[in-house]
Amino acid sequence: MAERLRVAHPPARPLAIFDGDCGFCRLWIARWKARTGPEVDYAPSQEVAPRFPEISKERFAEAFQLVLPDGEVLAGAEAVFGLAGRPPGAGGWLRLYRAVPGVAPLSELAYRVVAAHRPAAMAVTRFLWGRSVLKPTYFAASALFLRLLGLCYLAAFVSLWVQIDGLVGVRGILPVSDLLDWARAQAGAERYWLLPTASWISSSSAALHLQCAAGVAASLLILAGLAPAASAAAAWLLYLSLSVAGQLFLEFQWDTLLLEAGLLAILLVPPSRWRVGSGLAAPALSLFLLKWLLFRLMLSSGACKLVSGDAAWRNLAALRVHYETQPLPPWTAWFVHQLPPSFQSVSCVVLFFVELVVPFLFFAPRKLRLLACAMTILLQVLIAATGNYAFFNLLTITLALLLVDDGAFPEGWRNAGAASAGNGRWPRWVLVPAAGVLLVASSVPFMASLGLRAAIPGPAIAAYRLLAPLRSANGYGLFAVMTTERPEIVIEGSEDGTIWRAYEFRWKPGDPLRRPRFVAPHQPRLDWQMWFAALGDYRSNPWLMRFMARLLEGEPEVEKLLAVDPFLDHPPRYVRAVLYDYRFTSAEERRRTGAWWKRELRGLYAPVLGGP
Repeated sequence: MAERLRVAHPPARPLAIFDGDCGFCRLWIARWKARTGPEVDYAPSQEVAPRFPEISKERFAEAFQLVLPDGEVLAGAEAVFGLAGRPPGAGGWLRLYRAVPGVAPLSELAYRVVAAHRPAAMAVTRFLWGRSVLKPTYFAASALFLRLLGLCYLAAFVSLWVQIDGLVGVRGILPVSDLLDWARAQAGAERYWLLPTASWISSSSAALHLQCAAGVAASLLILAGLAPAASAAAAWLLYLSLSVAGQLFLEFQWDTLLLEAGLLAILLVPPSRWRVGSGLAAPALSLFLLKWLLFRLMLSSGACKLVSGDAAWRNLAALRVHYETQPLPPWTAWFVHQLPPSFQSVSCVVLFFVELVVPFLFFAPRKLRLLACAMTILLQVLIAATGNYAFFNLLTITLALLLVDDGAFPEGWRNAGAASAGNGRWPRWVLVPAAGVLLVASSVPFMASLGLRAAIPGPAIAAYRLLAPLRSANGYGLFAVMTTERPEIVIEGSEDGTIWRAYEFRWKPGDPLRRPRFVAPHQPRLDWQMWFAALGDYRSNPWLMRFMARLLEGEPEVEKLLAVDPFLDHPPRYVRAVLYDYRFTSAEERRRTGAWWKRELRGLYAPVLGGP
């Protein structure tokens, strides 16, 4: 550590003295100036050296100096730590340097290495940050995030609206009124917290439609940038309400991801803002929570595959079967499935790299951060191009765009954000505690996904359980165990118990000759649940028997969820579920037969319903 000394005529404010002839020094001093503002003065040693005869020329040449108002002079790494404190020359960073064993010598060693190799340090800086190391701003990305979030909400509400009657309406497969009646019998007043839904006021189909319509209106307001805090809060509350009412039909990871991102979005804009233009001065803490969400989403998605111990992932063979066994493959999946096994193995390696390594670059210097953003978005585009995952890919891309600083956007966008910086923010007494609770609660499922359940502190578990009904601190990780076969349920009806005719679903595989289609961002939730049901037993999927019973009754709202009802005049007397094994055809088989799928009968999935 440099020799301590004091000056006889100290400055009124801390004065940072640097080598004015060093381009590397000038580059980083610009960042420090932006960080400390008027609290610290800066000057090159070539100009102010005569004011401080106590500081030798050799000392100026060796290290950066920080002269404090009490006359004390800090040098080298200690000066950097002193500059980082609040107020400069005090605070936790300087205490860390002086009190924690090993910090001072290691910091000084690193400082001397950099100081002795400034041209190399400049090259590394240019490589990692580019021409500027100023602290990035995210005015444009914050405003774009809000608008794209509104688009995700819009897709979610509209998609649910067109099928909600058949799913959970009064005559649907799982009427929400049945859920609420069960809750009344099981719990007291706490049922309103455990099941936070507006359906407690009314569980009618009209009330469900009203919630969907209000959600669409809130989504459009977010898209337009109008009353952003209020419209974001309304959209979140409405989607939470519908998620509870939707029961297992709204328990997908993108539903909880939308709720978590939606809750954090409320903290981006203060209630006083009535309009957001092309730029938004979002609080750094709110942006960090959203980046933390993206980090957890991506890293958990990769970690869960390894933690599960699934041989298909560990052997890099999972993608050899994924494209044909995923829930609703589009036609592109057939083509990718035909590619050689070596390509699928390399794809697994790339996938693991993007999910396990790239997330750590979200918090890296600018160029690495932008590269991480590009790789994350590219992965989501490829997934969307070969699968139907509702609004999940769009929502993940929306989160990833928060990694793009204003330097990548037109100047007018970031200037609009800078101009709005003085329009108020959430008060710290609201933002900091809320962020703390959400950070702690969200760490619980994240650590669990990494296989660290035993290391989770008890208070964190308590916070997580408290917030669990809000579905806004969640764990993530799709396809932890790869499905290697594709059992598929075909629902059939009959008038005599001998001749059976199949009901055709709109999107899931059925007729082998029918071309698989794209459906995202819409999610046909019955089709998705049929995929899950086929992987299990009918006794663990009682909703499926309710669905078959509705077909026996000829319930119109449920029949609307299907593409083809072979019994238009009257419902059948019998309904059964038959299980097939589906596989993609080979290129030769498709040329010969025109079929996209080949299937083999396994037998009955569930008992036949109906009778005389």
